[in-house]
Amino acid sequence: MFPAPRATFLEKWIKQPDSYAFAAVEAGKLKGYGVIRKCQNGYKIGPLFADDAIIAEKIFLALRASIPDEAVFVIDVPEPNKKALEITRKYGMDVVFTTIRMYSREEPNINLEKVYGSTTLELG
Repeated sequence: MFPAPRATFLEKWIKQPDSYAFAAVEAGKLKGYGVIRKCQNGYKIGPLFADDAIIAEKIFLALRASIPDEAVFVIDVPEPNKKALEITRKYGMDVVFTTIRMYSREEPNINLEKVYGSTTLELG
């Protein structure tokens, strides 16, 4: 889900303190994964990558269930992924802010239909 290898980064990202990571594996193949982590105000989901909306929703619910019921949480959803937006609406989430994707050269070859939540706006 990245235009460059990020194995070292991801290994550290999914194991950071005050975070929970969940994955969907089918017949030994990774079908999706997500991380929720504590931030300055509540929690943030990111990344949330999945092969389809059903898998993404299951991971989303597992992430949500891993934090206190009253906790505030956010997720950065890329607007082109309409199914990701449907999941957030289904669970009563509201748009807090929007951003514009900008590139210095060409757009990276990333399938945004599988990106249900960006890792972080600061790191992509």
